[in-house]
Amino acid sequence: MKTMDTFYEDLAEYYHLLFEDWSRSIERQAAVLGPLLERYTGRGAPRVLDCACGIGTQTLGLAQRGHDLVASDLSRASVARAEREARLRGLEVPFHVADMRDLSAHPAQDFDAVLVADNALPHLLLKEDRDRALQEMAGRLRPDGVLIVTLRDYDRLIQTRPAMQPPSFFGEPGSRRIVHQVWDWEGTEYDVHLYISLETDAGWVVKHFVSRYQALLREDLNASLSVAGFADIQWLEPEATSFYQPVVIARR
Repeated sequence: MKTMDTFYEDLAEYYHLLFEDWSRSIERQAAVLGPLLERYTGRGAPRVLDCACGIGTQTLGLAQRGHDLVASDLSRASVARAEREARLRGLEVPFHVADMRDLSAHPAQDFDAVLVADNALPHLLLKEDRDRALQEMAGRLRPDGVLIVTLRDYDRLIQTRPAMQPPSFFGEPGSRRIVHQVWDWEGTEYDVHLYISLETDAGWVVKHFVSRYQALLREDLNASLSVAGFADIQWLEPEATSFYQPVVIARR
């Protein structure tokens, strides 16, 4: 099983293929997260640190919305891809390679918000790593700043421990792709086997990526947030936000 940094190193050039239309997904996510950031920070163009930016899905959309973004990720390949995508869109976003457990690459402590989206936090399998990361995030916020976390609904998933996510078929005949995941559970942790099958002139080519997650329950995340000094913790359900994952808001 590969670590999360090598998982994203390998995946960086293929990550957009997980979406039917990545550009539209960038816009849709910003259309949800942007107003939440504006509402909870009280600012029309908040200064945001995206500390698990990946190839830029949230960073790019929020920057296009007019927010002041700084972004980082543990994966060098993902950061390089995000930088390239920002240039293609004419966006000026400072990017850094940084582990969310050590955000010293971002010396500023005046961010209105820190964002850790798309189920990134559950990559940290140990409680001490999660607590350390949240303390690092708190340390980058201005007084009364907010943290926004999005992650899977593990309180529900842990009840059934699903073995897979159904395949999605994208593209036109002759250049189709199939994306699906197999989940291999071990207690409260699980390995995600991500498959991207690509139709080519020479036949089908399959890309296989593996990483491990912790099924991070709400009670456990709330406890870690409190340890890191966060308060006023709110869980916003997909039915209320139209986002595809629960959104957690906590205030420093």
